[in-house]
Amino acid sequence: MNTQFSQQSAAQYFHRLATLDDLPAIVAIYNSTIPSRQVTADIEPVTVASRLNWFNEHSAGKRPIWVVEDHGQMLGWLSYSNFHARAAYVHTAEISIYLAQDARGKGLGAYFLTEAIAFASALDIHTLVGLIFAHNEPSLKLFERFGFERWADMPRVATLDGVERDLIIVGKRIA
Repeated sequence: MNTQFSQQSAAQYFHRLATLDDLPAIVAIYNSTIPSRQVTADIEPVTVASRLNWFNEHSAGKRPIWVVEDHGQMLGWLSYSNFHARAAYVHTAEISIYLAQDARGKGLGAYFLTEAIAFASALDIHTLVGLIFAHNEPSLKLFERFGFERWADMPRVATLDGVERDLIIVGKRIA
């Protein structure tokens, strides 16, 4: 995205529930992170059609997807996803945050984490986890600032362009 977004403080952001009409912008932001090899384990762009089931697995009352816009342009999105399909993990959610390139480093990640932590109990979530590549220092530092701790180091579990990468699982107990 080449659009310049206005500078905003975290207090000025406002999120809303994502709608199906948002899916193309959600996918575009997601795809914009793939070339960096820092954020996702996908190595090729995904399609809107391929993300439709993922989108439909989310619901406002259990596992929402939120978006933030500025002047009609999507700045980023956050999703709460099931950590695992087995019933005993129902109170644990994986949280994912993806930001448009021009929106990074402007407090939106902090805004999303603040809101996600505050809203977790309304979703009956007791534990939040994040899966972050070890070489993604900005994300690791962000989650650490919000009290997430390293719960697992998974060495060399992903191979990106022939380079083996470590995955860190961070977690935070909410309730």
